[in-house]
Amino acid sequence: MPRKLILDVDTGTDDAVAITLAALHPELELIAVTTVNGNVEIRYCTDNSLRTLDFIGRGDIPVYEGCPKPLVRADFPIPRAVKKDGGMHVNVLPLPDPVSRKQDKGAVEFLIETFRNATEEIVLVPVGPLTNIAAAIAADPDFVKNVPEVVIMGGAHYTGNITASAEFNIWADPEAAAVVFAAGFRKITLVPLDATFQALVSGAEAKALEDLGTNAGIAASRFIAQRIKGYDSTQPMKTLGSAPVHDAVCVAYLVRPDLLETKFVNVQIETQGIHTVGRTVFDVNKRGDAAPNCHVAFGANKDIFINMMMDVFKRA
Repeated sequence: MPRKLILDVDTGTDDAVAITLAALHPELELIAVTTVNGNVEIRYCTDNSLRTLDFIGRGDIPVYEGCPKPLVRADFPIPRAVKKDGGMHVNVLPLPDPVSRKQDKGAVEFLIETFRNATEEIVLVPVGPLTNIAAAIAADPDFVKNVPEVVIMGGAHYTGNITASAEFNIWADPEAAAVVFAAGFRKITLVPLDATFQALVSGAEAKALEDLGTNAGIAASRFIAQRIKGYDSTQPMKTLGSAPVHDAVCVAYLVRPDLLETKFVNVQIETQGIHTVGRTVFDVNKRGDAAPNCHVAFGANKDIFINMMMDVFKRA
């Protein structure tokens, strides 16, 4: 039986690859996509999600638009962050205009109702800022107990990608992230930069995806090539001409848990530091008194990730 999931996205290039993998993998059932303000403004996140689903032939999957701004911070405009990404995230992805349309219901309401009424387990996979999830927690006292598992892309231990100490998704709404990690979900797995930087996709591998000749392979190749260009110009990886596809790693993990090496540690979010706002604080050496609350990925197997995309996108 396919594993059910909901993707919560701020769709730019890596989110689009994650949507493609989740929508097409035969062992997954993508129930819906919910969007949140993040890489680009919410209207573009929604439009990009619709474009992606239509292009890969999965316009039947509903898209629900969510929160247009962070919970608290008016001083976190997304354009200021986008300028630092070397063009990896554009307002409109290079795909045909969507035919499908977003749902009338809002993302937060949809999440609350879906998990409240679920008769089978659904994994919640937020790969953007955590605003929608924190809003659902605030609106429904039972939301946390209704969600069996959360797999989050975000955070960093060794290095940030938007500031010296913070990863973008957590930095974009640190108060929301703090709410989510303190909420007491039964199981949270966090996939930070420390893991995704170990699952790099090269230009040659992107070309191989294009050569599959499917819409999924062509789209993924196009997005990854754009990411490689951005990373090479702004934050080159150890292997030049390669880039992480952060969000898709979370989707692949649902099918192949052995993709990631995790440690169960306490994670807290810095919301007040002048130089460290948005930092994910991992108590790897057990210096604090707080109990572990999160399975954090510190390693990733690139071959499992690449082979999965090649296999799934070939059959699409």
